[in-house]
Amino acid sequence: MTGWRCLVTGAGGFLGQRIISLLAEQKELQEIRALDKVFRPELQEEFSKLKCKITLTMLEGDILDEQCLKRACQGISVVIHCASIIDVVGAIQREVIMNVNLKGTQLLLEACVQANVQVFIYTSSLEVAGPNSYSEIIQNGHEEEHHESKWFTAYPYSKKLAERVVLAADGWTLKNGGTLYTCALRPMYIYGEGNQFHYTQINQALQNNGILPDFAKYSLVNPVYVGNVAWAHILAIKALQDPKKVQNIRGQFYYISDDTPHRSYSNFIYILCKEWGLRFDSRMTIPVFLQYWIAFLLEIVSCLLSPIYNYQPPLTRHLVTLSNSVFTFSYKKAQRDLGYKPLFSWEEAKEKTTQWVGSLVRQHKEALKTKTH
Repeated sequence: MTGWRCLVTGAGGFLGQRIISLLAEQKELQEIRALDKVFRPELQEEFSKLKCKITLTMLEGDILDEQCLKRACQGISVVIHCASIIDVVGAIQREVIMNVNLKGTQLLLEACVQANVQVFIYTSSLEVAGPNSYSEIIQNGHEEEHHESKWFTAYPYSKKLAERVVLAADGWTLKNGGTLYTCALRPMYIYGEGNQFHYTQINQALQNNGILPDFAKYSLVNPVYVGNVAWAHILAIKALQDPKKVQNIRGQFYYISDDTPHRSYSNFIYILCKEWGLRFDSRMTIPVFLQYWIAFLLEIVSCLLSPIYNYQPPLTRHLVTLSNSVFTFSYKKAQRDLGYKPLFSWEEAKEKTTQWVGSLVRQHKEALKTKTH
């Protein structure tokens, strides 16, 4: 399409920023609309430095505000829906997560119909597929195996229902009589510079004499670099705009991984940090089955206390399962249908992420020096 316009929700987030950067390089794109609840001042400055001739409009608004969504979608050709609350530890109220992740998606789809948006790409999650048990082994899984999360925990449950709504919306009739095309991308665990989970772990380690928590050494996963996930979104746009490809892609979901080596979560974090002197805790860890039953007892305590006190267990069965499963997936279907292949090699991704870790270590050391003077 010539002269098309794209809206990205969750544009100020870890992935959303990368998608904006890659969109800025696309020819024939007239406008990028970046929607988020709030943009940090430094991000506004970063976006303003993007070297492109494309109009970049930053919109602050709530995904649950119908009027805001209608305005955001007006004149838009493509929507990339990244906005989501990610919570694997149960820190956020269930109702809040369900509203943003599910209701927000439904409202956005309705706004797209009213505004005649032709393409809707949903950033889903690997957790839509599982894992359901730490004893189950899934290696190089693929879309035809129909893995589905059985957890009622708010995050995976909300993402599963939202993805289902998006894929069912494919073929909806737009207000002008056109047709809505949808697809969903399920990235593996996303890593890279700016990852908030990495940031928290590294800061905790720096506060603890450089000792990383060995929280998930029994897992086997294939993390994916943030730049490659962003690139998959760009290719999905192109594929859904291509008359020769669109019929095979609409209403489909795709696992997005890359050539990052398969590792445990713990070992993977260590690879990114070891150059800077961070290391594992050498003490013995609790066996997974024992972690699971401790988590179960803590959940019972939480349930019993709920009428009088909101107790958040430090460990849940979902978190234990997520952190200790063999759960890896292939990107062959995305390669076949979307023409996807990683934009960044493992070596490039590791270098970029490792250097970012180094910047955090240096900031920590400088802060300690300032305190001592």
